[in-house]
Amino acid sequence: MEARAVNRFIGTSPRKMRLVVDLIRGKSVGEALNILHFSPKHASKAAEKVLRSAIANIQNKDDAGRVDTDSLYVKECFVDGGPTMKRILPAPMGRAYRMLKRANHVTIIVALRGEKA
Repeated sequence: MEARAVNRFIGTSPRKMRLVVDLIRGKSVGEALNILHFSPKHASKAAEKVLRSAIANIQNKDDAGRVDTDSLYVKECFVDGGPTMKRILPAPMGRAYRMLKRANHVTIIVALRGEKA
């Protein structure tokens, strides 16, 4: 059994979010939560929120609601680029520079360890 959670339009660049998400891929859920909670990166707060949502989704998926969180692991996690807002910054000599404010979409899939897909 597996469950997924998606958070879209997060206001950090995909490159910064991938640095955080790469830390938890394949880890157990408890270890992944510890890594994200104590990471100094700003993007780890959003990733932790998505991971907690995926855990809640797999617990709601089970009829009895008795999924042992110790047997869960992060099966798959990836970051896709979201829309980019274009902004203008003033530059010297009357020019203007374009500033790109990037966004991303995070998807985390958790599954029970020991099950064959």
